[in-house]
Amino acid sequence: MSTHHRLLQPLPRRALFTTALAGGTILGMGRSQVARAEAPVRGGNLAIALFPEPSLLTAALTTAGPTTIISGKVFDGLLTYGFDLKPQPLLATDWKSSRDGLAITLTLRPGVTWHDGKSFTSADVAYSVMEIWKKYHGRGRSTYANVVGVDTPDPTTAILRLAKPAPFILNALASMESQVLPRHLYENTDPLTNPRNVAPIGTGPFQFVEWQRGGYVLLKRYPGYWDQPKPYLDQIVYRFIPDAGSRAAALESGDVQMVGESSVPGHDIGRLGKLPQIELDTRGYEYGSSIALIEFNLDRPAFKDVRVRQAIAHALNREFIGQAIWYGYGKPATGPIPPSFPAFYSADVPLYPFDQKRAIALLDEAGLKPDGAGTRLSITHDYMPYGEPYQLTGDYFREALGHIGIKVSIRTQDYAAFAKRVYTDRDFDTTNYSAATGPDPAIGVQRFYWSRNFHPGVAFSNGSHYVNAEVDSLLESAQVEVDPKRRHELYARFQALAQRDLPEIPLVAYDQVTLTNKRLREHTTTAEGIHANFAGTYLLPA
Repeated sequence: MSTHHRLLQPLPRRALFTTALAGGTILGMGRSQVARAEAPVRGGNLAIALFPEPSLLTAALTTAGPTTIISGKVFDGLLTYGFDLKPQPLLATDWKSSRDGLAITLTLRPGVTWHDGKSFTSADVAYSVMEIWKKYHGRGRSTYANVVGVDTPDPTTAILRLAKPAPFILNALASMESQVLPRHLYENTDPLTNPRNVAPIGTGPFQFVEWQRGGYVLLKRYPGYWDQPKPYLDQIVYRFIPDAGSRAAALESGDVQMVGESSVPGHDIGRLGKLPQIELDTRGYEYGSSIALIEFNLDRPAFKDVRVRQAIAHALNREFIGQAIWYGYGKPATGPIPPSFPAFYSADVPLYPFDQKRAIALLDEAGLKPDGAGTRLSITHDYMPYGEPYQLTGDYFREALGHIGIKVSIRTQDYAAFAKRVYTDRDFDTTNYSAATGPDPAIGVQRFYWSRNFHPGVAFSNGSHYVNAEVDSLLESAQVEVDPKRRHELYARFQALAQRDLPEIPLVAYDQVTLTNKRLREHTTTAEGIHANFAGTYLLPA
């Protein structure tokens, strides 16, 4: 009997996971390689299925995926990035770092306007860096920590002044990562409650029209866009469809032309990808390679003992999670940095193979003895409400911990309530979620382990409240190190310590999938994929 089936046999939801496991045979589905030479078609309305519904539409203030997907069409980034992660011009036409690494000069594109007709200038960049990204963005707080000021000698020049080098900043200037907000609409307001967060004014190819709560967000072509004759589409509508099966059905019927981030039922991915009208693509996620994790609230007394955290790590079968829940698109993660970043990844870390006996022994050592009902500890668990994989991971987490005497109660809520509970109120014991780890550890990974990034109210920051002075020193040194070999050494030591302390348990590194109607062209042309601006995207007639 396989390890998977030994684990599944006692679980009340065995049928659910066995069905999921059968779907693991679909991995490796390739995308269509058909060459396309037709001219772009102007016009057409693109419908995209999306879930969950975002809480705001300005990615400058959140790293939440649904927000970055929509707002990437409304706000252009300073730069965009090819599949090789090399920067390409967008709002910035030129960029350079000083020899000492203490200045980054951005030359901005002239003639760009905000959707209200005001000019986009270096003053908007300076305001966004100093007053938004450094203060309110979950990753920006660490990315821009060494920026001490922004000079604006003229409207098309912004010079970031740094106290210490930060070589990774030029990798962080995509709209989904560092979104420039209009200073004239945000200055002297509370950025977190500014009404433009839900009715944004941007610089991108599409402008905001309407948000029908619970229904859709509608965007339309901005006629004053700087890159004429783009955009080609007339409208983009994001339809909020909570049920994954209904999203799959809408794609299959043609009611929507795109579903991204693997947000159809896992067992449908392979079937849909084989349909003659559907295309499957795994490109477009390079900029934010993702890991699914379990996070502990280290302010809870039980989780202050590392043996309890290590016991839980031993109770989880990562191979099973990757195959049954992520349908073969997830590979077991060994640490906070995935193998997809070989310049930083290290395999020399403590590992926690699936071993229930070892888990029980560690709980015994920690003094958590079973009561008369066999329960050693009772906790609540909040899964990120982003769809099927997260709910199934929560269900699996409950069942797996039940075998070692930990009783888990699952709480279900919408995204706004989840983010508030975990990152503002800190009213949680454990949670499972996923996070983008790229395009550099200083951008995607540091935020979860750096003690200075414990900031209640900022989503996807140091939610565990992990504090380790040596880890802080390693991360801060790697931030400013310009020698690639030395940087790798620093991150290798960090990964070993993070896996020893386990404020989070990395579960799987996974590949996301985009499914589209083949009428939709030029939708995945950069490493930002579905988060990019879609200025060059078009629809062929039905």
